[in-house]
Amino acid sequence: MTADRLLSMLLLLQTRGRMSARRLADELGVSVRTAYRDLDRLQASGVPVYAEQGRTGGYQLLDGYHTHLTGMSESEARVLFLAGLPTPAADLGLAAEVAAARLKLLAALPTALREEATRTDAVFHLDAPGWYREAEATPYLPLLVDAVFSRRAVDVRYRRWREPQEVDRRLHPYGLVLKSGTWYLVAAVNGRTATFRITQVLDAMLSDERFERPEGFVLGDYWSSYLDDFQARRYTGTATIRLSPRGRERLAANVPPEVVRAFDATATAVGGDGWTEAVIPTESTEHACGELLRLGIDVEVIAPDELRRVMAEAVCVLARTYGHS
Repeated sequence: MTADRLLSMLLLLQTRGRMSARRLADELGVSVRTAYRDLDRLQASGVPVYAEQGRTGGYQLLDGYHTHLTGMSESEARVLFLAGLPTPAADLGLAAEVAAARLKLLAALPTALREEATRTDAVFHLDAPGWYREAEATPYLPLLVDAVFSRRAVDVRYRRWREPQEVDRRLHPYGLVLKSGTWYLVAAVNGRTATFRITQVLDAMLSDERFERPEGFVLGDYWSSYLDDFQARRYTGTATIRLSPRGRERLAANVPPEVVRAFDATATAVGGDGWTEAVIPTESTEHACGELLRLGIDVEVIAPDELRRVMAEAVCVLARTYGHS
């Protein structure tokens, strides 16, 4: 609705300051032409919106102007408590602050919307770590939160997978990401942006150095690009395998989703006993062997020869361990 969009535009200008018509259009999901029309409507209704020309120009509200038109809809009240789920807040050292903010927001809501928000709180619970995994210890997470908010550099000792394993780095923290129960720090180091698993931080200390995040850096965009690049680097080879009907049923529980999708996309029937042959992506020979061994007698590696040989050696070792030649 136009009225809702105008209110959203007003609140964007109030909370973010100067914004270009293109940025407003992107935020509101409309065309730039529609954004210009909405800006004209705001001005016609008496809202003191003015434009500044130039490369860094845009639209903004007159200094000191503030609206109190911040009423919530029922659906907005329903999702209110989804933004403050307790487990991540506790990890970040912000549990008390989130609890206090929730109480204040509840107190400010009309009775009907307060009840809607409370019902949401009662029927949603976040348990971030996956099955068969314990929550990871992140003793330096609150310090890194402080570094992100204060834009202070932090000196860390970090354990990586390559040699030398323990390295000292000065980081400019840009933001934090929680993925599947694991916290990651996105930070600049030596002129590039990189990702650090926080459980691998062995020591951390705030420095006095201040820094500014690059203009235009968007944490969500960086993370999406990082995941795409990670997947591209992760799979360096392929393997041709055959699965029994039971093996195909068990595949999804033992390999990542992208491997399952690749199998389904290339699957062809072989023989008359229900076995299926397909090509799947692989990380390394050792990693592929470990994953495929989980399928036991329901999988056969056809190619490459190296993976087939490593699988055979593993099976022979198991056979000797259990007393069979």
